[in-house]
Amino acid sequence: MASLNAITVPLVLCLCLMVGCATAQLSSTFYDSTCPNVSSIVHGVVQQALRGDDRAGAKLIRLHFHDCFVDGCDGSVLLEDQDGVVSELGAPGNGGITGFNIVNDIKTAVENVCPGVVSCADILALSSRDAVTLAGGEGWTVQLGRRDSRTANVDGARNRLPSPFEDLSVLQRKFSDVGLDDTTDLVALSGAHTFGRSRCRFFDNRLDGSSPDPPLDSTYADQLRQSCQPGRDTFVNLDPTTPDTFDSNYFTNLQNNRGLLGSDQVLFSTAGAPTISIVNSFAGSQSQFFSAFAQSMIRMGNLDPLTGTAGEIRSNCRRLN
Repeated sequence: MASLNAITVPLVLCLCLMVGCATAQLSSTFYDSTCPNVSSIVHGVVQQALRGDDRAGAKLIRLHFHDCFVDGCDGSVLLEDQDGVVSELGAPGNGGITGFNIVNDIKTAVENVCPGVVSCADILALSSRDAVTLAGGEGWTVQLGRRDSRTANVDGARNRLPSPFEDLSVLQRKFSDVGLDDTTDLVALSGAHTFGRSRCRFFDNRLDGSSPDPPLDSTYADQLRQSCQPGRDTFVNLDPTTPDTFDSNYFTNLQNNRGLLGSDQVLFSTAGAPTISIVNSFAGSQSQFFSAFAQSMIRMGNLDPLTGTAGEIRSNCRRLN
């Protein structure tokens, strides 16, 4: 079987050249001699996970996002509390984060074939790409060779992770602080909310009049109130139109004041914001969104990776060796 990591489209290959995919540290061929089937193994486990959990893809991409935003893409988000480690999972921005069982299954499958070779950080990067392609999006060439951190940074997670309650200026600052573009990368990566679910507690302040958030379509607000009646931990689709498909409907929803989270809607409803034209472009061209998303995922995946002899290759993604 051909390596799934090589599956891409010419446009995405061009994007790789534009953003410098092949850094000195990371390479798409990193495991070609040590674990040549790693992409196929990861793809198979993600595909199996999706058969039993429609949210599996969204869980995986969220883990990768929350990992990269703290101290770079180093697998630190996966660590539990243990000797010498205070887990990042105690930070408010990681509230309700899940998908660890899927990562564990991927790691087990990889370790059975290539013990001690593939990092948990690279597993998050590969599985995020597969989450998108299996939901209908386009793939990109994943750069590999990250190593796993031996530390966690709960304070960094508290301060650096974007929140669903923040306004546009704060979101832009947080993207800029980690080295991402505060307009195109912000809008493109927010587009990952085209699939998955959110608990009502992350947006119900928009339904009771206590939030100064941008307007919410009144019919949609009524539907959400009904959906959230069981309680604040009830799950609601992030995209009410095609909740399990990776497409550009997220941006059409923003145009119609149907962005579920306040941090979604501010991208379009903040007066004079430079993000408005990008939302309009992505709403009008799904291919443009897919290309920009691939470019932004490559950029995010290249944030401060541990390479060489730094860190370790964890045998259990949730614990130090």
